[in-house]
Amino acid sequence: MPDTAERSKPLALAIFLIIAGALGLLAAFELSVEKVLTLQDPSHVPNCNVGVLVGCSTNLASWQGAVFGFPNPFVGLMAWPVVITIAVAILAGATFARWFWIGFNVGVAGALVFVGWLIAQSIYVLDVLCPWCMLTWAVTIPTFWALTLYNLREGHIPASARVRRLAGAWFKWVPLITVISYAIVILLAQAQMDAIPRVMIDLQNLF
Repeated sequence: MPDTAERSKPLALAIFLIIAGALGLLAAFELSVEKVLTLQDPSHVPNCNVGVLVGCSTNLASWQGAVFGFPNPFVGLMAWPVVITIAVAILAGATFARWFWIGFNVGVAGALVFVGWLIAQSIYVLDVLCPWCMLTWAVTIPTFWALTLYNLREGHIPASARVRRLAGAWFKWVPLITVISYAIVILLAQAQMDAIPRVMIDLQNLF
């Protein structure tokens, strides 16, 4: 069982959440700026447009890019600062009740489901890979795994002793689990979009 200090102040998790939150916020900010610039000038070409396959114009202009009636990146502008604030509070010594951890986990799980849907839309419907969107995917996936395994290990999420032990053992393998998750997305993109050679062509044209 983790010691009391680790249980009350999960430093590794907090530091990771700050890094992930900062990257997620950067992606949301950049997409928000590009959306505003595009609205101001329809002829504006976003700086994330790398080529035919890699770009964000298609995503920003689609209905999938504004599921809730406003641009999706605005959600990130609101959500990622919350993640960063929680992580900073942990580093400052704050502790949270079980209901808070469960609520936090539910929110991150919802983000993962939304990201999964957006990945499917990009690969199977829009046929385009948005760089800043992919950065959001890249940080949301490990955030879910790290937080969920931590909450299971610590007993914040009700689970049997065996599940808690397994979560504790798997927690250190979050990087590997994340890489496997990335590999699944890459394989899906390659199978549907022939993504790898098309991305290479776009990068060659860029440089």
